[in-house]
Amino acid sequence: MDGRGVIKQRIITALIALPLLILCVLYSSQGLFAGLIFIVSALALHEFYRMALPETRRLEGSLAVAAGMFCSVGLVYATSTPALLLSIVLPCLFLALVYLFRFQDMQTVSRDLSVSLLGLLYIPLLLSHAVLLRALPAGRDWIFLVLFVVMASDTLAYFIGRKCGRHRLYEAVSPKKTIEGSLGGLAGGVLGATICKIWFFAELSSVDVIFVGIGVGSFSQLGDLVESLLKRSFGVKDSGTLIPGHGGILDRLDSLLFAFPITYYYAVWMFA
Repeated sequence: MDGRGVIKQRIITALIALPLLILCVLYSSQGLFAGLIFIVSALALHEFYRMALPETRRLEGSLAVAAGMFCSVGLVYATSTPALLLSIVLPCLFLALVYLFRFQDMQTVSRDLSVSLLGLLYIPLLLSHAVLLRALPAGRDWIFLVLFVVMASDTLAYFIGRKCGRHRLYEAVSPKKTIEGSLGGLAGGVLGATICKIWFFAELSSVDVIFVGIGVGSFSQLGDLVESLLKRSFGVKDSGTLIPGHGGILDRLDSLLFAFPITYYYAVWMFA
């Protein structure tokens, strides 16, 4: 498919997905929102393990997805420190025992186990912060803030990078990204946070706008780079084909995986 076809497909996908996303954030209950995040997490984990594990490890990949769902639920609903720790420790012990008795190739088993454990940290642990953020006072506003800032940052980074980009940002990981585009993304993050303050989040101060705009803008770019690093190490271009014109669901989540945690802790510590 040529460039115009891809752009057209992306626009059609966005016109369908964005209204559904807005309705979900606005009107879903906390339980329904958590359930949808868990489903998204499972799909992203499935993509991750299909990229990262060999064909002979499909069973281990499926078991790791199940372990990730246990981890997600525990991270969100644990009511004590021991329960919270158990939601992380138990899936790790479970996967370690799975590989102990299904080691297959002794030369690669440590790599496969490490990748399986990485998936738990990379997706359920990070994405569960979206549910925690939604549960805060003004949680819907915080979710919309993250989405808006990330989209504004990505959009400005793309257009400024295409028009003014001259110096490569990190060619070994993402050859097309430029320093100019990255700086444009930070400016887009601040612009997005400013629009959110004016539009629906008046509680944000000017300092909050700068910190959130630059913080979320920078962490969203780092999340994108980390996923690019992982895909290059696994030898794939896209994480999947679930979303027409956009690749896999993990390709759309990469920025948010880093943006939700940093926003959650800022909201807890600065707005408690």
